[in-house]
Amino acid sequence: MADGIIIIDKPAGWTSMDVCARLRGILQTKKVGHAGTLDPMATGVLPVFVGQATRAVSFAESGEKEYVAGLRLGLVTDTQDTQGRVLRQAPQGAAFSARKLQAVLPKFIGELRQLPPMYSAVKIGGRKLYEYARSGESIERSTRSVTVHELELLEQVSPTDFILRVHCSKGTYVRTLCHDIGAELGCGGCMYSLRRTRAAGFTLAESHTLEEVQEQGEALLRPVDSLFAQYPAYTLPHPRMEFLCRCGNPLRIREPLAEGIYRVYGADGAFLCLSRLESGVMTSIKNFFGA
Repeated sequence: MADGIIIIDKPAGWTSMDVCARLRGILQTKKVGHAGTLDPMATGVLPVFVGQATRAVSFAESGEKEYVAGLRLGLVTDTQDTQGRVLRQAPQGAAFSARKLQAVLPKFIGELRQLPPMYSAVKIGGRKLYEYARSGESIERSTRSVTVHELELLEQVSPTDFILRVHCSKGTYVRTLCHDIGAELGCGGCMYSLRRTRAAGFTLAESHTLEEVQEQGEALLRPVDSLFAQYPAYTLPHPRMEFLCRCGNPLRIREPLAEGIYRVYGADGAFLCLSRLESGVMTSIKNFFGA
């Protein structure tokens, strides 16, 4: 069975689960999962994990992300994007100022409290919010803490439409950010496009279309340790240590290594686990060798 990570440039109109289903068929394996859901209207970087690599999904989901988003001012919808029902709209011919937009953006940089939109996959009472919304119900929600590290106005493309670059934490709803920016300006706003340009350290330049995967298959899989390239590598010096590692035992490290997280390898170069070294003892955080 294939193991590894493949970076997909998700097409518009597909759910993230649609992509996984397609890859299960192409790669002939059932063990496929993705990191960081993208809404159907969104495109861009979707890391997909295959085989033993699915053990790394939680590490990828928690990483920072970057988007290029289309903000439309003067339009408010129930989904906070242009696919929803229009609740309020500026008069035809309305125009908005890039200067005024630029002036409010600093208010949305740093730690923010966001209210999850009703049309989202957040679960309350065992049901997803969008399930309540589709049945006409509105559920009381609590705000969540998210962080916007960078927020940049790239260009104004029409009297109402602007392109933003957003570098943010896990859990940030970019369409809610667009809605809130519009509310701050007093004219309302929503998201009309979204393209993820970076996730889990991977970029658009490293991504592949589904057509490319259909043509090249497993050749496009990246090794699972590529997700942890920011950590130093440590190769176990003798077979006994590898045996203990594979049995889940902490390892006493004799070398004078700095404390922290390491990628641990066997003598044959096989990636075994992600481990933490503290007080001379290396303890596995997550194993990636065969079950």
